[in-house]
Amino acid sequence: MAEVQSPIAAVKVEALVVMKIIKHCNQTFPTTATGALVGMDIEGTLEITNSFPFPVVELPTESHFDNAAPNPAASAPRVKANAAYQAEMIRMVREVNVDANSVGWYTSANMGNFVNMNVIENQFFYQKELNERTVALVHDVSRSAQGSLSLRAFRLSAKFVEAFKENKFSSEDLQKSTVRYQDIFDELPVEIHNSHLITSFIHQLQTPSAAPTDLPPSLAALEASPYSKSSILTPNFDNLALNIDPYLEKNCDLLLDSIEAHNTETNNYQYYQRVLGREQQKINNWKQKRTQENATRAALKQPLLPEDEWQRLFKLPAEPSRLESMLNTRQVEQFSRQVDAFVSATTGKMFAAKGNLLPGEVAK
Repeated sequence: MAEVQSPIAAVKVEALVVMKIIKHCNQTFPTTATGALVGMDIEGTLEITNSFPFPVVELPTESHFDNAAPNPAASAPRVKANAAYQAEMIRMVREVNVDANSVGWYTSANMGNFVNMNVIENQFFYQKELNERTVALVHDVSRSAQGSLSLRAFRLSAKFVEAFKENKFSSEDLQKSTVRYQDIFDELPVEIHNSHLITSFIHQLQTPSAAPTDLPPSLAALEASPYSKSSILTPNFDNLALNIDPYLEKNCDLLLDSIEAHNTETNNYQYYQRVLGREQQKINNWKQKRTQENATRAALKQPLLPEDEWQRLFKLPAEPSRLESMLNTRQVEQFSRQVDAFVSATTGKMFAAKGNLLPGEVAK
């Protein structure tokens, strides 16, 4: 009896791997950086112990201004080239007794713009061709530059993998499968792990002297104290500034681009519906006319004309895939959540400043 594997519940990344990913992504920014992850799967926890970058594969660029549906095989040469390079690298690291199990890949992002066909196709290739229990690590360079590391782990959901494998993204197929844009990814918690040797080394590092426990009697005394340059007690008027986060403008631009792309997909689908309605009306008119002709021929005892000839005379337009619309919707949600996170701190200060204003005053 085959042993049933427990589902992947978390991702544990070695700190050295995180440093390598950050360095690679920062060096190639704003170009997208990708690489392979190796490690082990231990009782539902995916432990990532090493990584290496993928080489840059130059492929002919495609136009993004046509209305054609996305071609799932467009990035196949790049995916196959990365897979071949990864297989060769894993063979080499296996020779030196290092963890050589493929557990996924990583990619860089700029302000959360990772919801696209390239990421979907790469992760689908990993889950279906290499190893089903793999993840995609996304390092957001712009958000990490604000002082908080942005490293997230994603997998394609089982429902979305089944729909993508069969390429069933028509309106009828999506209604039957109940696949929504929220069902594209399953996000897993990420834990950064240090070895005991590094943890011991960190504890031996010298720490800055502690801040004074007694509060200074006045602001002048605080400014004259030796802690005026480094202590957290030093007044910082930048914290009272009401200016909007500098990343908010870029995030709003990306949000508007995603909304515009979503509107384009909606207009394309509405155009399809109009063309389909006109063709169906022509077919109905043809059927009514043929029914009347057959009724007349039956009264005259003449042979009836075939009533299914409309299938040869008329051609219904193909319904465009709804996959791109789903990705745009998921990307819009991603940018909207980031906007909410960016303005939350400033909004609280604005309400506080408004409450302290005198009647008729305006905040500057």
